Amino acid sequence: MMELKFILESLLFSAQKPLSARELREVLADATDHAETDDTVRTFKKVKEEAVATALEELAREHETAARSYRLVCVAGAWQFVSQQEYAPWLKALVGHKARAPRLSQPALETLAIIAYRQPITRAEIEQVRGVAVDGVMQTLVERGLVDQIGRAEVIGRPMTYGTTSLFLEYFGLRNLDDLPAADELRRMVVAKPESLVTADPGLATVPPDQLQLSQVDSRPANAPVSETTPPSHEHS
Repeated sequence: MMELKFILESLLFSAQKPLSARELREVLADATDHAETDDTVRTFKKVKEEAVATALEELAREHETAARSYRLVCVAGAWQFVSQQEYAPWLKALVGHKARAPRLSQPALETLAIIAYRQPITRAEIEQVRGVAVDGVMQTLVERGLVDQIGRAEVIGRPMTYGTTSLFLEYFGLRNLDDLPAADELRRMVVAKPESLVTADPGLATVPPDQLQLSQVDSRPANAPVSETTPPSHEHS
C-alpha cells in the first residue's frame, strides 16, 4: 500500500510554496474529488493532522540521513524542500542572485532579541532593558516586517505591545519560537511595570506620572493666587 510520507513528498516536491501540515491534510481530503473510485485515495481522506505531522518528521529524518543536495525543513510552521547551502554558487548562476535587504545592525539585533524572548512587550519596557531609546530601531524592524504591533498592555494608557512575525521565523530559519536558542538570562531579566502610565499620544513612549513635568510657560497650579509683585498683563502695547 502507498505510504503517506511519499504522498506528502510528492505534494511538497510539486508545490509552489511551503505548506503546513493542515494544508497538506486538506489536500488529502480534497483528492477524492479527482479520484472518487480510487480506494487508496479514499483511505487517506480522513487522515488526522497529527499523522501528517508525524509522517513529515519521518520524511525529514530520512532526507537528512540520505545526505543529498537538498533536505526537507519546517520554517515558520510550513514545510518545504531547500537546497544545501554549499550548492549556492551554482544555484545563483542558474536562477540569478536575489538581492537581500541589508543586514541588521547590532542595535537592531539586540532589540529584536529582547522582543523575541519577552513578547508581548511595550516600547517603554524595551528601552528599560536596553537603557537607550529605540524609536529608530523599532521603525526599522517594523518596516522590515520582522516585528509588528500585536495588542495593548493592560495598564492605564494602554501602550502598544510588540511581537515577532512569521517573517522573523523565516529570516532566521526557525520552525517556531520554541526553536530560539536558550537565553535564560534574558528571560529572567526583571522589567518593572509601573502601576499606571500616561500616554501623550498613540505610539509615543510612556512615562510614570511622577516623572511628568509641567510646561515651562506656566508652572503654577491652576488655582494658585497671583503674587502682588507680579506686574499686571496688558492686552495692548
